[in-house]
Amino acid sequence: MKRIWNFCRIVLSYLLSRTFRRVIHWGKPVSVSLEPVNLCNLRCPECPAGTKTLTRPQGTLAPELFRNVIGQLAPELAFLTLYFQGEPYLHPGFTEMVSHAKSMNLYVASSTNGHFLDPESARATVRSGLDRLIVSVDGADQESYAAYRAGGNLEKVLEGLRHLADAKTMLASRKPFTVIQCLLLRTNRHQKAAIRKLAKEVHANKVEFKTAQFNNFQNGNPLMPEEKFSRYKKVSESQSQQVTLSPRYKIKNPLRNHCFRMWSSCVITWDGLVVPCCFDKDARHVMGDLNVQRFDEIWDGENYREFRKNILQNRKSVDICRNCTQKF
Repeated sequence: MKRIWNFCRIVLSYLLSRTFRRVIHWGKPVSVSLEPVNLCNLRCPECPAGTKTLTRPQGTLAPELFRNVIGQLAPELAFLTLYFQGEPYLHPGFTEMVSHAKSMNLYVASSTNGHFLDPESARATVRSGLDRLIVSVDGADQESYAAYRAGGNLEKVLEGLRHLADAKTMLASRKPFTVIQCLLLRTNRHQKAAIRKLAKEVHANKVEFKTAQFNNFQNGNPLMPEEKFSRYKKVSESQSQQVTLSPRYKIKNPLRNHCFRMWSSCVITWDGLVVPCCFDKDARHVMGDLNVQRFDEIWDGENYREFRKNILQNRKSVDICRNCTQKF
């Protein structure tokens, strides 16, 4: 009931803020993404963790910081995502963190590239109680898969999914709900049926096709698919002629002056920095530091109030919003 009441307060304050164009904020986050580690074994071209272009330090979440954060958030929190940048299975205590969060009655999800699901880790994942696991499969054959998942091995990922299905059967568990996620790219947009077939073969519960994010989308990218498969659209020639430096592509989202995420969720980096959302990969908009502040102090603090105010007044001026698909 406390979590339901908290959600109602967040929704009401958000709707009032949209209506009156000023920051009214009640409640605590419903959903939080907590970063176990920002290291990765792959070299995906649009991922700053994979390309080693993150401007913030790399490291792993300390167990004591994790327990401290969860202890502060759990009374109102409903959903925990143990993922931000990097590969969560590179954290040696990943499944132990899941188990602890589950003991606090939280719905826990994560996302992986699938290269560490050997029989032992698959069983540990099932035993942890993880509710949802997203596994990236961006192609139905090695060539199309490796076009984005550089350094990855598709067969190893599929083998890991089979290990996970076997572990669920062995331990008589329906969890985790397994989602194969595919970023739609020029190299794989014709393989949707084949990817659905692969998902059935490895007993995944669901397939999700997602538009890909490109860091420098304005001038296009060789991996960018046709507009119907993309979150971007081409700027018309007449528009390009009016402004010499006008980009060739722009995001389809009109970026209206509101964003529910700023009222309902946040991201916490491995070293305890609170940032507004998953688009702030380099933690450029730090709202506070959980090593020296309590979460309530940050969540209700002046930094967050000013950031929410900017969203309500001119969202397009906020750099991390310009590549965002959030519409509500």
